[in-house]
Amino acid sequence: MAFTPEDVQRLAKLARIELDSTQVNATLGHLDNIFGMIADMRQVNTEGIAPMAHACDVGQRLRDDTVTDGSIEQRDRCLALAPESEAGLYLVPKVIE
Repeated sequence: MAFTPEDVQRLAKLARIELDSTQVNATLGHLDNIFGMIADMRQVNTEGIAPMAHACDVGQRLRDDTVTDGSIEQRDRCLALAPESEAGLYLVPKVIE
């Protein structure tokens, strides 16, 4: 895809960026390089290659989801500080009618 200086000026206007003629020509060269690289990458055969989320095969270390801080006693101490609670839950004012 070949860009013209008018295309670059239009893009700069849409992005609300002020460019002088030197910057327009430099940006034109950069855009041509970027889109040329994209065209080259599209030529690569990716048939049979599974998409991946990360370049390295890594996994997230997980731990068991267990209570380790005193469970019920801690909850009861926190609920005692609340203005209102019921059945182990904080009661809050109704926000949506």
